[in-house]
Amino acid sequence: MQIDSDLCIGCGQCAPFCPVGAITLEDTAEIDLDECVECGNCLRCAECPVDAIHQQELTWPRTVRSILSDPLTIAQESGISGRGTEEMKTNEVTARFKRGVVGVGIEMGRPILGARFRDVEKVAMAVASLGVEFEKINPTTSLMSDPTTGKFKDELLGEKALSAILEFAVPRKKLPDLLKTLKKVSGEIETVFSLCVATRVEPDGSVPTSEILTREGVWFAPNGKTNVGLGRPLAKEE
Repeated sequence: MQIDSDLCIGCGQCAPFCPVGAITLEDTAEIDLDECVECGNCLRCAECPVDAIHQQELTWPRTVRSILSDPLTIAQESGISGRGTEEMKTNEVTARFKRGVVGVGIEMGRPILGARFRDVEKVAMAVASLGVEFEKINPTTSLMSDPTTGKFKDELLGEKALSAILEFAVPRKKLPDLLKTLKKVSGEIETVFSLCVATRVEPDGSVPTSEILTREGVWFAPNGKTNVGLGRPLAKEE
């Protein structure tokens, strides 16, 4: 995203809409292109009184910023907008996660910091060492040069996105090792991440991962966020 300095009147109306603080204001507003994640917020929401904000042509590898930051950009891999697949939580209709399996989502970045792909790669390679298989239709997975190791394409490592999501499933017995790995790699990156652990609730209503998370000293919110996929047939439980 760019601001035409000849048109800009320095009102500052656009700056609060930037989720990563890439817009600075002196006599006129200016966008730091290295920090900008191409989310489009300033263009769509700031209502610039002189139409000084415009979208420049995006070419590879900068296009990945828009794919993972602008909710209106459709990812070719998944056919949907956004940073992940079609909701990890639609398990009632997809049956992605069987009993004894834990679905994992690691969302890196989000407002203020964002995430550089060099940090996403560090986390991806750390968890890949446990033998996980990344979700194939996730846009982030498509940016890897080797999904078996979590290695990303070299030209992407300096690019920045509002956030990037790593998605995969692990056997429940591997969850402690995964948590230990994430704790270690969290001290090696320059951004933040949130961890989503999705699991089938047991017939008695208990959550089988709660004990593991507590034992490993991981704070968690037992949120029951489920999209039931209205109008779609429910998957048969195996």
